[in-house]
Amino acid sequence: MGGVIGTLVLAGTPIGDVQDAPPRLAEELAGADVVAAEDTRRLRRLAQALGVTPRGRVVSYFEGNESARTPELVEELLGGARVLLVTDAGMPSVSDPGYRLVAAAVAKDVRVTAVPGPSAVLTALALSGLPVDRFCFEGFLPRKAGERLSRLREVADERRTLVYFEAPHRLDDTLAAMAEVFGAERRAAVCRELTKTYEEVRRGGLGELAAWAAEGVRGEITVVVEGAPEKGPEEIGAEELVRRVRVREEAGERRKEAIAAVAAEAGVPKREVFDAVVAAKHSG
Repeated sequence: MGGVIGTLVLAGTPIGDVQDAPPRLAEELAGADVVAAEDTRRLRRLAQALGVTPRGRVVSYFEGNESARTPELVEELLGGARVLLVTDAGMPSVSDPGYRLVAAAVAKDVRVTAVPGPSAVLTALALSGLPVDRFCFEGFLPRKAGERLSRLREVADERRTLVYFEAPHRLDDTLAAMAEVFGAERRAAVCRELTKTYEEVRRGGLGELAAWAAEGVRGEITVVVEGAPEKGPEEIGAEELVRRVRVREEAGERRKEAIAAVAAEAGVPKREVFDAVVAAKHSG
């Protein structure tokens, strides 16, 4: 296809207070050829609050029509249009519609840029009081209890701070599941209604927070959970040392080499591993 290829603009929108809108948002709303919005009604209310009227075509782009709408928007981009993508709150594609369109645009060598804006993930992380130097965003957990527990077990030993989104009516079950998998004393913060009138950050152990949430919580929720503590050598018991040696032996290693390797990875003296193996042998 000839001609100039357009540009896809991902625009961050306020997560609560409309005054947090980035200055460029109004400019992009006024100048875009197409505005793809998760909720067109909310988009028009936001535009009104910013004192701007979109001159381009406004179309819906949400989970239900994302697959069907993406090729249409890519065609607009290939035809030279400037397409602005906005979601209800925060950055598009971060647990919101957008990823499919970005991937499709990149595949066609369309320029993709962004208007940075508020982020519930970073705001909650900063307010949590938990370590922020390394973190991992896990989005929404599965709704089914069994799947939720499985997903949590996958990150039970994750050392980085964890950030989740959750619906208010599932918060108590989620915190209870986290307390079960991570431990009731693991520190966490529940950030509710960030930047809004009734903003609240509740900090405490997961068990304590689960009991609090059982009474019912409203609003937009972001949960920040402390990473797993580093396991010291003293936390690796004799049975685990023996198991690790056995695994290596079954893989073909000689016992002497297996004991040395396990001692090195566990940070304990070789004699301690050797004694554990001997004791296990004597006990049958």
